[in-house]
Amino acid sequence: MTSTVTYNNDLRTTCLHLRSNDQIITDAPTDNNGKGQAFSPTDLVATALASCMLTVMGIRANHLDINLTNTKATVEKIMASSPRRIQEIKIRIQFPENDWNNQIENSLKITAINCPVAKSLHSDIQQSVEFLF
Repeated sequence: MTSTVTYNNDLRTTCLHLRSNDQIITDAPTDNNGKGQAFSPTDLVATALASCMLTVMGIRANHLDINLTNTKATVEKIMASSPRRIQEIKIRIQFPENDWNNQIENSLKITAINCPVAKSLHSDIQQSVEFLF
């Protein structure tokens, strides 16, 4: 088992990662009857995509003997209605100052857009990724 999720009340859950005992609280967003005081489940999906991209790029960077420390991603989630779902995830990845060549940059891009979360999301969800080297 990976995790447990407990419904607390008032559209809030506590998610427990069983191996580490780390917890994440979720809250329904304000545009869907919630208080918006924590990540919503769909926020976690969009954020997981960026986290996955950074993680697999980190693995690739280790093989390339380059440093990705302080690489940051900003995430924008766009919702659709009828049915309510994630329509688009926009990710902007900003790399620290570097002197990488095009081959390294392309390798990082290909690695990111082929991360496990990207490949697990439904094809109806548009994934827009901007890389700023």
